[in-house]
Amino acid sequence: MSEGVPRLYEEDFVRWTEQQSRALREAAQLGTNLLLDWENLAEEIDDLGRSIRRELRNRISTIIEHLLKLEHSPASRPRRGWMDTIDRVRSDIDRLLEENPSLRGDVARLIGEEAPRAARLTSRLLSRQRERARPLAPPSYTEAQVLGDWFPGAAPSPYEQRGGESR
Repeated sequence: MSEGVPRLYEEDFVRWTEQQSRALREAAQLGTNLLLDWENLAEEIDDLGRSIRRELRNRISTIIEHLLKLEHSPASRPRRGWMDTIDRVRSDIDRLLEENPSLRGDVARLIGEEAPRAARLTSRLLSRQRERARPLAPPSYTEAQVLGDWFPGAAPSPYEQRGGESR
């Protein structure tokens, strides 16, 4: 095993899972007398990486949903809770991206994919609360708005003014 592999495991688990699943599949093609279920081992390792990517997707969706509630709900009472949730989930994403830097390149794409879903969900939630009758259009939040300190109606944060680079 290459010396860099254990370090990669510590520095970017998702990238490690991708590399290891490829290596297992390549080893299976070479043939060996070891009684290992190479393909299923590779698939399980792939699944570990995909589960972390799903976690990032779900957290991004939660932020978008709560930003939409802040933007479109007239209710005043739950606003602080929505903001607290956004702050907590942003912190979780920061940690996730620190541990898996290869996921950083997926953030903008995931925001684009999750925005329509979050808009549909938030529309239904606000409709049930009788706070909005029309469906919400998918937002075009930027990565800086989703991951930074921005809240609807607030002035741009220093994070946004710097172009959204890592905090």
